[in-house]
Amino acid sequence: MSEIKEEKVVDQDYPLGHVPMHARKGLLSIAAVLLGFTFFSPTMLAGAQLGAAFSLKPLMIILIGGSVILGVYVAVMCLLGAKTGLTSVLLSKYTLGKGGAKWADIILGGTQIGWYAVTSAYMGELFAKGLGMTGWSVTFTIFWAVVMGITAVYGFKGMEIVSYFALPAILILVIYIPYLGVKEVGGWGAMAALQPASTMSIGAAITVVVGTFASGGTQAANWSRFAKNGMTGFWAGLIAFLLGNGLMIFSGMIGALAFNNGDLVEVMIAMNITVLALIILTMNIWTTNNATAYAFGVAGAELFNKPNKRPFIIGGVLIAIVLAVTGIYKNFIPMLVLFGTFIPPLGGVIIGDFFFTYKGKLPDIETVEFKNFRIAPVIAYVIGSLAAYLGGRLGIGIPPLQGIIIAALMVPVINAIIKAAGVNDMHAIKE
Repeated sequence: MSEIKEEKVVDQDYPLGHVPMHARKGLLSIAAVLLGFTFFSPTMLAGAQLGAAFSLKPLMIILIGGSVILGVYVAVMCLLGAKTGLTSVLLSKYTLGKGGAKWADIILGGTQIGWYAVTSAYMGELFAKGLGMTGWSVTFTIFWAVVMGITAVYGFKGMEIVSYFALPAILILVIYIPYLGVKEVGGWGAMAALQPASTMSIGAAITVVVGTFASGGTQAANWSRFAKNGMTGFWAGLIAFLLGNGLMIFSGMIGALAFNNGDLVEVMIAMNITVLALIILTMNIWTTNNATAYAFGVAGAELFNKPNKRPFIIGGVLIAIVLAVTGIYKNFIPMLVLFGTFIPPLGGVIIGDFFFTYKGKLPDIETVEFKNFRIAPVIAYVIGSLAAYLGGRLGIGIPPLQGIIIAALMVPVINAIIKAAGVNDMHAIKE
């Protein structure tokens, strides 16, 4: 009887184990949730930075190049999540060990709490501005932070429902702004003739595209683990992060070129289309913050080894509200950018370990006696992080990409050195 009661309180989103096959979903469900995650209006601000620095032709080359890098990387992470049925933080437990996984919990969960604060404040300020109630921004921030957190508490199903309602509204956003932009300047020929107002290197520009969702993409396994099979997860991730994120950046690019403003909501408010702007804003931020709250919920569940993400979603939302209403969240941007350097190599080392060490098949989590740390992947992660960090500091290459690739390739190299030294670096398997 006690076992039955225990089963009832266990989170049905399986934050500490494999998602069973009976709970798996098809491509439409997974892609809808991931698209809702990537359709994020602040992403257009990144596109606006690019739109101010390049003319149309190089912009398209940068957009395609960066989107392909991000899309393929995230699609592979989604493949791993779907094949194993595990969250990103649980995958990191296999790779880095129990102690190393705590670092993944902190940077993945902490980053998402920071983003939840940023997006809640962004939503509160624009709602107050759109309704002409500038003194009410804190009230709107708290209200929407709480409401969006409530739907995240209901897990994948709640996110799926919100995404189905949100996607049509968000598609208006990403289709309507290029139309408005082209109309504003007098056609695509006139758009192509516009000259940039600032400068940026190609490498830095591609880094901006990849960096828009390098952190969130590393956690895409949190949702792709519900996919029926690996290829369903792969294609859902590729659709969302290649096409979905690419469309948002493209919209920002066109906004910057045509209106000198990469945020469609701001443009629509200026055009006195306030109601439509706020509907789109609400749906847009809601889907992303659902996924953000879900991500720090599962990270907290693993960090404290509790089979229920809900208390950590609630706690994370409360922390985010404090950060948002006090204005402290503004100081989180440099930290989030720094985490963006150290998170992609985490995905790289997980990918490298899965394919090179485990040959594409992980043992059941219930059968593994996890070590505190696995030496080879930890060293590979440090090397990949240094490559990304130094690349960014010295302006060499594309920091997120080289962090991912070097971390992944260092796994078999360091594994071979460790093995030659006679050290057993693998977790024990229970009989």
